[in-house]
Amino acid sequence: MGSSSGTTTSSSVQLVDERKMKRMVSNRESARRSRMRKQKHIFDLLTQVSMLRNENNRLVADISITMQHYGKVEAENSVLRARVVELGHRLESLNQIIAIMKQSVLADEPYGAEFIDEFMDNSLIVLG
Repeated sequence: MGSSSGTTTSSSVQLVDERKMKRMVSNRESARRSRMRKQKHIFDLLTQVSMLRNENNRLVADISITMQHYGKVEAENSVLRARVVELGHRLESLNQIIAIMKQSVLADEPYGAEFIDEFMDNSLIVLG
């Protein structure tokens, strides 16, 4: 009786030891897989950071170029606005001159309309 109990105890201890060893091996393998997943995740994140930095640098360069173009267009618009005002004043002055000429020439001469037409043609050549 004593020997069968000792054998059973010895078998039980051996069975428990085997289970412990299997668990240890399983835990080590699980920890190794976990470390590998973590390393891959870190590698993926670093790759993504690199790609995002490159994209950010490209966007910053694009914005810089766009701002330079915007500055040039803004300066050109400013010049064109000033030119519009200047041409508006010149047109107003020419219209006043034409009105005065119509009054004086038409009152004094029968060929005043031809004179005005010739004057306007010459004025347009000078303005062009």
